[in-house]
Amino acid sequence: MQLQTPRLLLREFKEDDWHFTNLYEASQEVMRYQTRDVRDAQESQQHVLQCMQESQEDPRTIYDLAIVIKQTDMLIGRVGMKVDYDAEDAALWYLLNHKYWNKGYVTEAAQAMMNFGFTELHLHRIWADCDPRNTGSYRVMEKLGMRKEAHFIENIFIKGEWCDSFVYALLHREWQLANASLADRDFE
Repeated sequence: MQLQTPRLLLREFKEDDWHFTNLYEASQEVMRYQTRDVRDAQESQQHVLQCMQESQEDPRTIYDLAIVIKQTDMLIGRVGMKVDYDAEDAALWYLLNHKYWNKGYVTEAAQAMMNFGFTELHLHRIWADCDPRNTGSYRVMEKLGMRKEAHFIENIFIKGEWCDSFVYALLHREWQLANASLADRDFE
């Protein structure tokens, strides 16, 4: 599977991609608000192999794609969804090498993933969550047209502390209404 945007190619992971994923997975700055800590090279390699294995499952429930800049063929992050076919919804995620932050790449990649979810998988709802201190993450959700549904207080224990969560979501009908305006938005 692959998706394309004006600047990006979203594709399945390849075995040697771990060299690039480890550039951001080993970064404290990037992994600060993730549920897991930084990964060493071996853990990044194992995770890429796991993504490759999950891409072969039928029915597929996890879509975890590499974000690659078309112009340079540089792998800069990941975007994905975990699909619950019974609920007709999916949890969206994204992670990006900090050298590429604030350039609109995550918004562009996540929009393509949501378009896939609503058009190809016929999902009813796509949601995402983040730590409220992660302003970049919830700003992406807002740029995608998602609405804040909840602010949970100290609902998850991560890396030795109780953390809050914001939950954002978008329904298929809301996506249909906003789709034209999202296509016209500037990603930067």
